[in-house]
Amino acid sequence: MEFQIWGYLVFALSLVALVLAFRVMRRKRLVDDIPTSRTQEVFIGLVELKGRAESENPFTGFLSAKKCVYYHYKVEEHWSRLVTETYTDAKGHVGVRTRQESGWTQVASGKEMQPFYLKDETGIILIQPEGADIQPQTLFDQTCGRSDPLYYAKGPQGSIANSDHRRRFTEEAIPLHAELYIMGQSRERGDIVAPEIAKDKSAPMYVISTRTEKQISRSYSGWFWFWIILGLLVSLGSGLLLSQQGAEGFNPGWGAVWWLGFYLFGWLLGWLWAGYNSLVGLRNRVCQGYAQVDIQLKRRFDLIPNLAKSVAGFSKHEHELQEMLAEVRTISKVNGQDTTDIRSASAILVFNMEKYPELKADTLFLKLQEELAATESRIALARDYYNSIATFYNTRREIFPDRLLAGIFGFKERVLINASDLERTAPEVKLAE
Repeated sequence: MEFQIWGYLVFALSLVALVLAFRVMRRKRLVDDIPTSRTQEVFIGLVELKGRAESENPFTGFLSAKKCVYYHYKVEEHWSRLVTETYTDAKGHVGVRTRQESGWTQVASGKEMQPFYLKDETGIILIQPEGADIQPQTLFDQTCGRSDPLYYAKGPQGSIANSDHRRRFTEEAIPLHAELYIMGQSRERGDIVAPEIAKDKSAPMYVISTRTEKQISRSYSGWFWFWIILGLLVSLGSGLLLSQQGAEGFNPGWGAVWWLGFYLFGWLLGWLWAGYNSLVGLRNRVCQGYAQVDIQLKRRFDLIPNLAKSVAGFSKHEHELQEMLAEVRTISKVNGQDTTDIRSASAILVFNMEKYPELKADTLFLKLQEELAATESRIALARDYYNSIATFYNTRREIFPDRLLAGIFGFKERVLINASDLERTAPEVKLAE
């Protein structure tokens, strides 16, 4: 009975390892599946970004003295001591023995973080690091004794019990201008109409890392296979333990095979679950990307003609004002010192200036040009995002083994958007002559 209880407990541990493995796989698929967005094409939702860390008022690292947007330092002190204990051997004899214990105890630590900007070739976006899985780089790592000025300059003045008077100083940070990989939820900022990346409970992950996308993906792969192999070994052990309850002459190896089969069946179900959910997530992101293209096209259709009408109207008003100015100059030139006529013309001019204040057609024309360029850029970015995610989705549904799931559950191919598809919907802009 004891072997049976232990066998079930061990098998339960193998299932826990299997769950952890597919949890890691889900994160790996997110890293691999989501295309990298540029800061100017970030929309509301889960996004992946790459760029440099920038800040208007960066911190100075406590130990490294380097400019950074985040740092965490700690000071550890080494100790050792002799421990005397009594023991009883197999024959019942009582004895005394001495052993040495040692270790590191943290004696000081500190951390600072602030919102910062991620900058790429298209612009910047605000990052709120609070609550993120921050993966910094080590900027400072030094071990020293009391003779080193660092020992007391950056550490406490007192010592811990049984101290060896050795201290280890380490600092991890995100340096200013460091290349970052970020995956998180974007939302609208509260101060201006612009997106920001921040912690969201509904988001599957929020990572700010100084490592590259490939390094993160490989790390998740390593952990996935670690948990899978560990669960496999544990399931074999549980099968052997449960086989001890079998009848005389029963081959314990068959028990191990049965439990191994259960484990592999769970692995298959987990793969189906992870693969299907991954394809569903990709398909939904493709639909979201297409919707963003449609939003930008609608924005162009509504904004540009109205802006053009405003420019045309102001141009007309400015033309009328120029005619008034010419009329005033004519009156002044013909009548010379006729102040009555000049005052009359000035009154007309003041009236029209009050009617059409600050007429600046040149500025409005420039604004129209800027809006046209910005709108087309928005559409191009949204189209590039859609094409990137759609291409990845189409590739995933065609490669083995995901092709099997795509065929079974009816995941259809998505058509890419080309430039001519968008040109046909462009509004016609006609300015007043």
